[in-house]
Amino acid sequence: MYNNKVVVYTSGTFDMFHSNHLKMIKYARGLGDTLIVGVSTDELVCSYKRPPIIPFEERIAIIEALKYPDVVIPQHSLDHTEIVKKLNIDVFVVGDDWTGKYDYLKELGVTVFYFPYGEGVSSTKIKEEILANYQDMKSQVESRVNPDVRVK
Repeated sequence: MYNNKVVVYTSGTFDMFHSNHLKMIKYARGLGDTLIVGVSTDELVCSYKRPPIIPFEERIAIIEALKYPDVVIPQHSLDHTEIVKKLNIDVFVVGDDWTGKYDYLKELGVTVFYFPYGEGVSSTKIKEEILANYQDMKSQVESRVNPDVRVK
C-alpha cells in the first residue's frame, strides 16, 4: 500500500495481444487503486519458451496505449520478490496457466490472484492455428499441377 492506495501488479508477455490479455488487465484494474503492468522482455521470454512474434518495443507500446494501466514497466525476471518490495505491491495478478508459481509472494503479504483464462484464445493457440493453416495451404499448392509447365 502506498498513500493508502492498493497497488496492483500484473504482467505477461502479451505477444499477439488478444481479448484474454485485455480481460486480465481489466480485472487487475478493478482490484485496486494503482495498476502497474509488467511486460516481459524478449530476453526473459526466450529464457523459458520460444521467442515472441511481436518485439518487446511494440508489445510495451500496445500496453501503454491501454486505458487501464497507470504505469507500464519492463519485466526482466520471473522472480517478483524485488519488484514487490520496491513498488509496494499489495495484489499480484497472473494467468491461471501459472497457478501455484507465485504463491511465495503471499509470504510477503501480497494477495495473489490466478486469473482464469478459461477456454478460448491464447497466443499459443493463435500461433498453432496460423502454422496449421500455412502448412495446409502449402501442401495444397505443392500438390497442384501447373498447366503452364509441361513435363517432357
